[in-house]
Amino acid sequence: QVQLVESGGGLVQPGGSLRLSCAASGNIFSILTMGWYRQAPGEQRELVAVITSGGSTYYADSVKGRFTISRDNAKNTVYLQMNSLKPEDTAVYYCHIQVVLRDYWGQGTQVTVSS
Repeated sequence: QVQLVESGGGLVQPGGSLRLSCAASGNIFSILTMGWYRQAPGEQRELVAVITSGGSTYYADSVKGRFTISRDNAKNTVYLQMNSLKPEDTAVYYCHIQVVLRDYWGQGTQVTVSS
């Protein structure tokens, strides 16, 4: 069984920063990609950022230059550093990992950007 445990969400003022973490545990042999998605109320879930096992990254246009994704392969952990947060970044953020033949999702962590 594979578990993804997220942490780091919360309430922050516009312009502030948060760092999300997601640790994967269980029967994992090789994680191909690790990433973050988000879903705002009434909206579809969207990709925020993804990082491959080799360290290549992809970002949604809306977060480029503000968010940074990184991973620690030894710890099976992915991070999302979020800077210059805007109210439109408010959403539930979900961790996602892709392994051979299937993928896994975290339970989600709320990020609220508000003054």
